[in-house]
Amino acid sequence: MLDFSVTFIITIINITFLFFILKAILFKPVSKFMAERARRVQDSIEQAQRDKEEATKLLAEYKDKLKNTEAEARDILNTARENAERQAQLIIADGRREAQDTVNSALKQIEMERQAALAKFKLEAAALVIAVSAKLAAKDFSGEDNRRYVNMLLDELSAQKGNK
Repeated sequence: MLDFSVTFIITIINITFLFFILKAILFKPVSKFMAERARRVQDSIEQAQRDKEEATKLLAEYKDKLKNTEAEARDILNTARENAERQAQLIIADGRREAQDTVNSALKQIEMERQAALAKFKLEAAALVIAVSAKLAAKDFSGEDNRRYVNMLLDELSAQKGNK
């Protein structure tokens, strides 16, 4: 049969006493430490999950911004090309206008020089006609007579030219 000796009872009392002492001194702090550690690990996992979601959101935002930036860059380039083309057309139009003005000015100058040469030619022709007429008539005309005859001759030439 079972024999319960005093040692057995003292051992049970010791174990029970040790259990309560260790429970109070060791198990509670260790349990508390483990619970705190588990809570910190859980918090870290939750924080990592939040960070991951935020990073995903930021990545999506950056991709959208990159697409928008590319579209804006294309718009800016298109606008710059249009402006450059418009500016080139204005420069070409100004060049053409200046060239036409230069041509018109040259034509006016040529016409004025032609008129001056024609007037000089008329005077010289009239003087030549008078000189020849004077030699033919053997009469020397005075300066006043020359002017009168030149004016008459020019009037006649103008009238003939107007009739043609």
